[in-house]
Amino acid sequence: MRLSFTTLLIFFALSSIFSQKSIENTLDKFNKNSVNYISIEELKASDSYILLDTRKKEEYLISKIENATWVGYKKFSIATFLDNYPKKDTPIVVYCSIGVRSEDIGEKLLKAGYSNVQNLYGGIFEWKNTGNPVFDNQNNKTEKVHAFSKHWGKLLTNAEKIYSTKSKSLEKNF
Repeated sequence: MRLSFTTLLIFFALSSIFSQKSIENTLDKFNKNSVNYISIEELKASDSYILLDTRKKEEYLISKIENATWVGYKKFSIATFLDNYPKKDTPIVVYCSIGVRSEDIGEKLLKAGYSNVQNLYGGIFEWKNTGNPVFDNQNNKTEKVHAFSKHWGKLLTNAEKIYSTKSKSLEKNF
C-alpha cells in the first residue's frame, strides 16, 4: 500500500512539472523576460515592425503570420541579419510557437545592438487561438499550424494541428 501511495505521489508531481496548462504558465516557467513582450493587439495596431519567424523551416512552411520573414532558430545567422537589416533602431518583432525560442533570437539581436526588439506574447499559437489568420507558403489563408509536438500542441486550441511534414514537397512550392 505504501509503495502505491508513493508511486501515485511521484506521478502527480511529475505530471504537474511536465504538463503545460497555459501559455502564460509556460512562458513564466521557460522565459527570462529578457526581451520585452508585445501583445497581439499592439502588433496589429502597427505595420512598422519587421516580423521575424524563428521556428524551424518546416513549421514556417505550414503557416506563418502574414508578412513574416523566416530567420530560423538553429540556423539563425546574426551576420546575415546584420547584412539585410543594418539599421539597428528598426522595430523588430520575433515570434515562434509560443515565445520561448523567439526570446533566444531576440536576445541575440539585442546583444548585436538592435535597440527595438520585442517578442510576440504567446507566439503563433496565441495569435491563432485568438482568431487571427495565418497563411501557408503560397500566402493563402489556412487553419493549419505546426504544433511542434503533442506536448506543446496542447497549447494550440484554435487550429488544425500539424505534427509532421514532408518538407521536400512543401519547399518546392516555396
